[in-house]
Amino acid sequence: MKKIIAILLTFVLVFAFAACTEEEKPAGNNVNEVENNTELNKPEENKPEENKTEAKGEGVMTYAEYAAAELEAPVVIEAYVQATQSWWDNKITVYAQDENGAYFIYEMACSEEDAAKLVKGAKIKVTGYKAEWAGEVEIIDATFELLEGNWVAEATDVTSLLGTEELIANQNKFVSFKGMTVENITYKNDEPGDDIYVDVSLNGNLYSFCIERYLTDPETEVYKTVQTLNKGDKVDIEGFLYWYNGVNTHMTNVTVVAKEVKGEGVMTYAEYAAAELETPVVIEAYVQATQSWWDNKITVYAQDHDGAYFIYELACSEEDAAKLVKGAKIKVTGHKAEWAGEVEIIDATFEILEGNWIAPVTDVTALLGTEELIASQNKFVSFKGMTVENVTYKNDEPGDDIYVDVSLNGATYSFCIERYLTDPETDVYKTVQTLKTGDKVDIEGFLYWYNGVNTHITGVTVLEAEAEAPVEEAAE
Repeated sequence: MKKIIAILLTFVLVFAFAACTEEEKPAGNNVNEVENNTELNKPEENKPEENKTEAKGEGVMTYAEYAAAELEAPVVIEAYVQATQSWWDNKITVYAQDENGAYFIYEMACSEEDAAKLVKGAKIKVTGYKAEWAGEVEIIDATFELLEGNWVAEATDVTSLLGTEELIANQNKFVSFKGMTVENITYKNDEPGDDIYVDVSLNGNLYSFCIERYLTDPETEVYKTVQTLNKGDKVDIEGFLYWYNGVNTHMTNVTVVAKEVKGEGVMTYAEYAAAELETPVVIEAYVQATQSWWDNKITVYAQDHDGAYFIYELACSEEDAAKLVKGAKIKVTGHKAEWAGEVEIIDATFEILEGNWIAPVTDVTALLGTEELIASQNKFVSFKGMTVENVTYKNDEPGDDIYVDVSLNGATYSFCIERYLTDPETDVYKTVQTLKTGDKVDIEGFLYWYNGVNTHITGVTVLEAEAEAPVEEAAE
């Protein structure tokens, strides 16, 4: 009986193996034939993980070996074309990827006839030299040959890696970023039809992405979509993780998640700025910070994509104060006022709206001492390379506000630690207590005004501490 069962099991295994072998056999090497074969195009069969056992040709580097190679060293790789820039002058630039990493192949030698063969998914062997330009690692002086094979990479979501050192490990890969906020859009050389620079933000950090016109020209959907974007729009982005002194994604697709729209009767920032003092105002903005709640009042630093607001002693229950978290969107109704140069909203009430945005820091160092600085009043800003001149406590009482005099290019400015914004238990309060005259610092904070710039400091980075004077030994 056992022998009969064993024979039956053997037949079952033989037929099962034959079935698997037939199912895994490719329909052919023709790209269109592969793309039209629904069995081969199942999403689960297009995962990079399935290619990890793929053997490289003789003398071909793995991605790890390529990554470890010295700059200017010869390299030989095999990878799959994911996109190309426009062919010209017998050269073509290729975005390629294998199962473990990606490659930017700059101006590869290529005839016009061969350029037509470099379709998305095509497998190529590339011989060239490893190089680097402004942080972008690439292959230059390259030649190639077409190989049998086809694979298209799926987008890797790297949103959570923005602002981390881990992001660069995905350089040149086809990636996606979710929930980015549009901050600014400009054309290269101010010429529509040329590259488009797209500044986007996430969690208060600003990133410069790009529409590379030789990759996605003005006739492509992504180029046309980007032309319609406005400040404040929320978008999901796909593209190649190019590097130019930092992340500079070459965008290939943009999906608008939400358009920024002001509610009925709500002022734009320009209308608010033009309004007369003591007139009623209605604005929508995002909370960036609050001062301590007390007596059913709270003071709010708020900002939208065009400007910022200081809302003084906003009517607010203790329960509602807990809802005014960083990024929360609010509608505020009050009156425009001014005190010692600080423009603010007083006698205000509010309601919470759907939406969330954290403003990126704006570097205004170059505007210190100019009339243009006040246009950034109340914004979250930074100042680079300031020199500490003097640190004193309000009423000479540690635990109260701290006045911090700083200088740049021979001019001195009075900044402030506002204890109801950053109390003595915060890191910035403790850091400022340790500062000495002569220390070089970078400063972040809200551009408050009190008879001139009086930034409410929220962050201090010590660049260079002033050395302690040597202690003279007593003469014997």
